[in-house]
Amino acid sequence: MAPSTFKLSTGQEMPAVGLGTWQSAPGEVAAAVTYALKTGYKLIDAAYCYGNEDEVGQGIKAAIDAGYVKREEIFVVTKLWNTYATRVEVGLDKSLKALGLDYVDQFLVHWAVGMNPEGNDDRFPKLADGSRDITWDHDHTATWKQMEALLATGKAKSIGVCNYSVPYLEQLLKKAEVVPVVNQIENHPSLPQQEVVDFCNAKGIHIVAYSPLGSTGGPLLKSEPVVKVAERKGTSPGTVLLSYHVARGTTVLAKSVTESRIKSNLEIVDLDADDLKILTDYSDALTKEGKLERYVYPPFGIKFGFPDKPEGRSMPNGV
Repeated sequence: MAPSTFKLSTGQEMPAVGLGTWQSAPGEVAAAVTYALKTGYKLIDAAYCYGNEDEVGQGIKAAIDAGYVKREEIFVVTKLWNTYATRVEVGLDKSLKALGLDYVDQFLVHWAVGMNPEGNDDRFPKLADGSRDITWDHDHTATWKQMEALLATGKAKSIGVCNYSVPYLEQLLKKAEVVPVVNQIENHPSLPQQEVVDFCNAKGIHIVAYSPLGSTGGPLLKSEPVVKVAERKGTSPGTVLLSYHVARGTTVLAKSVTESRIKSNLEIVDLDADDLKILTDYSDALTKEGKLERYVYPPFGIKFGFPDKPEGRSMPNGV
C-alpha cells in the first residue's frame, strides 16, 4: 500500500500528497484549500511570492471553523522570497500575518537568489530595462544562517530549500548547522533530476515534487509510457504521475481549484516494479537523448546554476 506520510529528519510526518497553490486564480484559492482539507488533505503548500497567502489562510480558517480539521493536523508550508533573502524573519512574519497563523510547519528558501530589498516592487523589482533587479553577489549560505535562527522562535517548525542543485546544496552543507529537511524541486518523468534526488536521499533531505504533470495543461498526461502504465493499472494518467512520486519516496504537490480534481488527486495507487521500470526507462531514454524537459525557468537563469529559458518559452508568474 502506498504510504500516506513520510517521516522527515525532524521526526515530523509529512503527507505524501499536498495541495499546491501556485498559479491558482485569485478568488478561487480559499475555497480550494477549504475543500481540500474537508476531503482529507493535510498538506497545504504556499509561498509569499504567489500573492495569495491571505486566501490560503482564509481557506485554512474556514476548514478549522467548520470542524473539518484541527490546526495541529495541518502541515502548512510557505517560502521565503528573494527580496527578503537578507531579512529572513521579516519575510516569515509577513507570511504568518497573511496566513493568519502563529507558525508554519515548514519554511523554505524559495531560490538561492537575492533580489533588491529596496527595489521598485516588493516581490518582483525590476531595472530600467525590464529585467529583474537581482543582487548578484548574494550569499545564499548567509540566508540559511538566518533560517537556522528561526527554529528557536517556534514560528517555523522546520526549514528547508527549494530549487537547489547539487552544487548549491554542497555549498550550503559546508556551512550549515542544520541540514535542510526538504528540497522542493520540479520533478516528473521527463525531468527526474536523479542526481539531485540521489544526493538528497544520501543526506537525509526529503524531496518534494512540484509540477508533477509537467506544466499547465499537463503535457505528460498524453505521454505514451504514462498512458501505458495507466492502462495497466486501470486508472488515469494523472493518477499515475502523482503515484510515481510517492512510489519513489517523494512528497508530491498537486495544484487544482476544481473540486473533482482536488479529490481525485488524493487517490494514489501502488505502482509495482514493472510500472516504475516503464517510467524509469522513459526518463533514462530522454536523458541519453538530451530531451529532458524543464517547464519552470527562472529569469535569473544560468548565472545561478539554473538553465536558461529556451527562446519562445513563456515565463510563468511566481518564480
